[in-house]
Amino acid sequence: MKKWFYVIFPLILLGLFTVFYMASIKETKAKEEAKREAAARVAKEAADKKAAAEQEAAADAAKRSAERAAKDAAEAKAKQDKYNNEMAKIKADTDASNARGDAYSKKVSDLTVELDTLRKEKDTLDRESFEKEKQVQLEEVARENAEMEIQRYVQMIADRADESSMAKMPPPPPPAKS
Repeated sequence: MKKWFYVIFPLILLGLFTVFYMASIKETKAKEEAKREAAARVAKEAADKKAAAEQEAAADAAKRSAERAAKDAAEAKAKQDKYNNEMAKIKADTDASNARGDAYSKKVSDLTVELDTLRKEKDTLDRESFEKEKQVQLEEVARENAEMEIQRYVQMIADRADESSMAKMPPPPPPAKS
C-alpha cells in the first residue's frame, strides 16, 4: 500500500466529520435557545408564584404576629394577676405565722422561767435529800460502832468470867480403881 493513503483517508474522514458537525451545531444552538427560553419562562412563572406566596406569607405572618401579641398580652396579664394573688396569700400566711410565732415565743419564755424555777426547787430538794441521806448514814455508822462497842464489852466480860476462879470448873475426880 501506498503511504499517501495514510494521509488522504483521514483527511476525507475529517472533512466528512466537519460537514456533519457544522450541520449539527446549528441544530444544537437552536435546541439550546429553545431550552433557555423555556427555562426563562419557567423561572419567571416560579418567581411570580414565589412573589405571590411571599405576599401571602407576609400577610399571614402579620396576622399571626398580631394574634400572638394579643395572646402574649393576655397570658402576661393572667400571670401577673396570679402572681399578685399568690403574693397576697403568702403575705397573709406570713402574717399569721408571725402571730403564731410571737405567741409561741411568749409561751416559750414563760415555760423557760417556770423551768428555771423548777430546776432551782429540784436542786434544793436534792441538797436536802443528800443531807438526810448523810444523816442516815452517820446514824447507821454510829449504830454499828455502838454494836461493836457492846460486842467488845460482852467479849471482855466473857473473858473475865472465863479467867475468874468461880467460873472455872473443878478438875475432874480421879478415875476410880476397880
